Amino acid sequence: MAEAIRSHAPRFLILRGGAIGDFIVTLPVLQALRAQWPAATIEIWGYPHIADLAVAAGLAQTVVSLDRAEMARFFVPEPAFTPTQVAAIRSFDLVFNYLHDPGGQVRDNLLLAGAKQVVSGSPLVAGGHAVPFLLAPLARLAIYEPDLVPVLDLPADLRAHGRKRLQALGLRGKPFAVHPGSGSPTKNWPIERFVEIIRRLRQTGREVVAILGEADAGEATALGRDLPELAVLERLSLLELAATLAECGAFLGNDSGIAHLAAAVGLPAVVLFGPSDAQAWSPRGRGVIQIVQAPEGELERLEISTVWKILGA
Repeated sequence: MAEAIRSHAPRFLILRGGAIGDFIVTLPVLQALRAQWPAATIEIWGYPHIADLAVAAGLAQTVVSLDRAEMARFFVPEPAFTPTQVAAIRSFDLVFNYLHDPGGQVRDNLLLAGAKQVVSGSPLVAGGHAVPFLLAPLARLAIYEPDLVPVLDLPADLRAHGRKRLQALGLRGKPFAVHPGSGSPTKNWPIERFVEIIRRLRQTGREVVAILGEADAGEATALGRDLPELAVLERLSLLELAATLAECGAFLGNDSGIAHLAAAVGLPAVVLFGPSDAQAWSPRGRGVIQIVQAPEGELERLEISTVWKILGA
C-alpha cells in the first residue's frame, strides 16, 4: 500500500469526531502523514471549529463538517449515496476512519461508496496513551512514530493577532495562562484554590491571564468577584485562543481540551487531574508537561501548597 501511494502526491481523508482533546491527540497522525508526503492533500471530516486548527497549522487543506445532513448516509445500512459523495470518496487514495464504528458500518459504507483503501483506528483508547494508540494504524503504511507529540505551529500573522489581544488587556510580557474550568465540574479543582494561586503568581510579579469558556460560568463569577482586575480571555474562537496561548509563557489548568491546546502550541504546562485517566489522556507537547494527580482522584484533596511547589514560583 505504501509503495503505491509514494508514487505520486496522494490524497488522504481523515474522519475524526470528538471533543477538542480528542482531536488534538490525533494531530500526530496528520504530522506523520505530512512528514512522509509533504505535497499530499489532506481533508478532514470533523467539526470545523476544532479541525480548522489543523488547516491553520498546515497539516490539512480542508475541513468538511460531520454535522452536514448528508453525512448520515455513512452511518446507516444500505445507504443511497449521491454522485457527488461517490466522486468525493473515490478521489482519495486512502481513508482513515477514526470514528466510533464498532460494527464496521462506516467502514463498509466507505468501501461501498468507492473508497480505494480504508484504515480504521478506534477512538476508544484500549491501552497506553492515546497518542501512540492512535498512531498505531499507520503501521500499515510502514510509519512507526510512537514518540510523536501534538504540535500546532501557527502562522506569524495569527500569533501577532494573539500578541495584540494580550496587549489590549494591558499585558506587556508573556503571561501565565490559567484555565480554571473544563467540560465537567468533576474535573475542576476548587475555584478558590485557583484564585489563591493567581494571587500568589501576581505577588511574585508574574502577569496572569485567565481563560474562560462557555462552560465556565461559575468560575467566571468567582474570578469577577475575587479578582476583579484580572485580565480575562473569553468569547474567542478556538483558533484565536490557540494563537493567543502561543504568545503566553506557561499554563496551569484542569484536565481539559484547553490544556491539550496549550501543550500543542508549545507551552510548559501544569495540568491537574482528578478522576480521569492521566496515563491515557494527559496532554503532550514540546514543552515540559507536569501532571498533578489528585490523591485518590479527588481534586478537593489536592492542596494549594502542592500545586504551588510544582509551579516553582
